[in-house]
Amino acid sequence: MTATVAGWIAYAAPRGDTVADDAASASALVRAQDYIDFHYANRFGGAVAVDQDVLDASVYEAAKSELATPGFWSKTYTPDQQKVLTEVKGIKWTVRGDASGTDAATPVSTKIESMLRPYLVPLVGAFAV
Repeated sequence: MTATVAGWIAYAAPRGDTVADDAASASALVRAQDYIDFHYANRFGGAVAVDQDVLDASVYEAAKSELATPGFWSKTYTPDQQKVLTEVKGIKWTVRGDASGTDAATPVSTKIESMLRPYLVPLVGAFAV
């Protein structure tokens, strides 16, 4: 992991955020790195070189959510929770669109998605192409 608490402090400062150099920040950074590794890194194209600064910035963005809410990026869910409210009068729920499994239940940051989108290989079925 190249992202560090010192790097996170430097990244956060110009954005008006304050990060303490303590155990809570270090733990949040590790959990954020896990999220980026497990949710995004396995979708990077093998021939694509990911810009390390962008990768570190995505970890810092994820760490911000982890510091505010420990465990934010690792949800426990049951399949019946993957639904949306589609009718109010008769209270009707519908299973979510095309997403299923962990992708349907994993929180997503639009900022992190935008940062890493150029490096991602589209998923088709069970395979990345």
